[in-house]
Formats: sequence, structure tokens, C-alpha cells
Amino acid sequence: MLGKIHSEFVNKAPHVLGLTLRCIPFNLKKQAIEQLLQLQFKHSLEEGDLDFLENRWLKIQVTDLQLVWFVSLIDNKLVVSREEIADVSFIGNANDLIMIATRRQDPDTLFFQRRLIVEGDTELGLYVKNLMDSIELDAMPKFLRLTLEKLANIIESAPVN
Repeated sequence: MLGKIHSEFVNKAPHVLGLTLRCIPFNLKKQAIEQLLQLQFKHSLEEGDLDFLENRWLKIQVTDLQLVWFVSLIDNKLVVSREEIADVSFIGNANDLIMIATRRQDPDTLFFQRRLIVEGDTELGLYVKNLMDSIELDAMPKFLRLTLEKLANIIESAPVN
């Protein structure tokens, strides 16, 4: 019984979170995402590792949260936008994206299971995937890493229906 409740919580939590996040004005979300991206990719920006994204738009869509945003590199800064023409899109649900971010799921596996959808420029998509693969958990801002790891633990501990 407890396992079923836990499983339902894990499955329904993104929907509830999505409702909450949709109430937050985009400009606040944009500012928070840009700050997180700048922190996370500070070294990569300095090294030029993100130049492949210069003036190209990556669409990130979190289906169960009903969130979409676009990311590009403009003047060596990661910029977030609400609406652009995507060069490549990464589409998945929140739980799967959390598992990718914490390296508990491989993006290729989720792609072949059709749980991660990549559309658009294949070469750009490969650059983004390789960037995701190169992120070291220890290099993440501590609060972000700990939050993602706690969420991943909850997701992993939910019984599969």
C-alpha cells in the first residue's frame, strides 16, 4: 500500500509542480534559469566549449510540467527565451530529465526507449548530448546537485507500476 502511494506521488508530483511553475511569470523563470546555466557552465563558457550553440537555439521541453524554453549562446552568455525557432529540441518528462542530470539514466537509452525525443539538427543534438555526458556532478553548484540527487533518490525508490 505504501509503495503504491509513493509511486503515485512520484508520478503525480510533476503535474502539481507544473501547475505551480506555470503561475510564475516567465521573466522570473528566465532569470533563475540563466543564473543556473551561468553557474553550471562557467568553466565551459570560458573554455569555449559551448561555441557550437552560438546563435543557435536549443529547445528544452519538459512535457509533464508543460514547460518550454529555448537556450542559446549570444555574446558568450547563455540566454533563455520563451519563443524561438529551434535548431534542435530535447523533449522528455521531468523524472527522466532528472535521472539524466544525475547520471542515473543514459540519454541514449532513454532516446532508444522513446522517452527522450531529440528533433532537429542531428549534429547540434550530438554536441548537446556530449555536453550533457561531460557534466561532472561534483562540478554542479552544490544546492543544485543535492536537490537533483534527492529527487533522483525519490524517483528511484518508487515501485514500478
